Amino acid sequence: MSKMKLSEFNYDLPEELIANYPSENRDESRLMVVHKDSGKIEHKLFKDLINYFDEGDVMIMNNTRVFPARMYGNKEKTGAKIEVFLLRELNRESLLWDVLVDPARKIRIGNKLYFGEDDSLVAEVIDNTTSRGRTLRFLFDGPYEDFKAKITELGETPLPKYIKREVEETDEERYQTIFAKVEGAVAAPTAGLHFSRELMKRLELKGIDMAEITLHVGLGTFRNVEVEDLTKHKMDSEQASINQDAADLVNVAKRNKKRVCAIGTTSMRTIETAVSTDGFLKPYDGWTNKFIFPPYEFKIANCLVTNFHTPLSTLLMMISAFCGHELMKKAYKEAIKEKYRFYSYGDAMLII
Repeated sequence: MSKMKLSEFNYDLPEELIANYPSENRDESRLMVVHKDSGKIEHKLFKDLINYFDEGDVMIMNNTRVFPARMYGNKEKTGAKIEVFLLRELNRESLLWDVLVDPARKIRIGNKLYFGEDDSLVAEVIDNTTSRGRTLRFLFDGPYEDFKAKITELGETPLPKYIKREVEETDEERYQTIFAKVEGAVAAPTAGLHFSRELMKRLELKGIDMAEITLHVGLGTFRNVEVEDLTKHKMDSEQASINQDAADLVNVAKRNKKRVCAIGTTSMRTIETAVSTDGFLKPYDGWTNKFIFPPYEFKIANCLVTNFHTPLSTLLMMISAFCGHELMKKAYKEAIKEKYRFYSYGDAMLII
């Protein structure tokens, strides 16, 4: 297979197919089922997912929890409004954070930013990291829990920029999976958004195991690939962990030739980062910048649940590697024709 180029992952998406809101009920979004071997495509509802799985199969869920990462502050003296996007905490003791600022040209080292109606939180810019990236030190007296509570109070749900509306109260719940536990993501692992408590219960009763892993999704997920030669693209690092219990569940299913289904590209990247020499899943605790694009041989999962992704994105490249480039193109063409809803709040695809 010849090396694939960036331009092969482009497609035209009609603007109206970008979902601005989630479906009314989590498990009633649409589900396109793509059969890798036959190339057959079926149109279902997400709750029909259960019909493709049996006892002993395992689903790998990313239990990361999104925090309210988008904050609005004012610059000292000028009072200019500045958006601050919290990327990750660098140091808990000194309250250092990696952030993106917008508009960036106005924000220099030494500037102070004030947050909240009463300027109850202040941060100082102490470093430039990239053109829009800065390191902030928050100036806060009091226990760390109070600081985190303050950020939660002042921050808002970090909906992706392509959702062209104000954040609403319901987003706080809907832009979070029902199994979200470990806080640290700035974007939701969106394939997991379709699972309702009722569907989880039904899967459990049918004997399908859930292996929870954690990958704290960073903004790198949305970063554009800017090189035509994909081997030159570097992914941002994201924090990931897999415990022994999750690895055992997956490996038992693998040995028994059962379905091992990655719920989302984030789960898939995490498990592909932690493969033992004999092709099984091993516990992991660290960072991953794994970039999966065709051709690629997947070692752990043999099926995948995912949403419909943006053109030219690393996520689309992974889908292409998993189901085959021609079949991926055919499925996306069909999704556009059938008016599936795209992106974070959109519909889902099961590739088996």
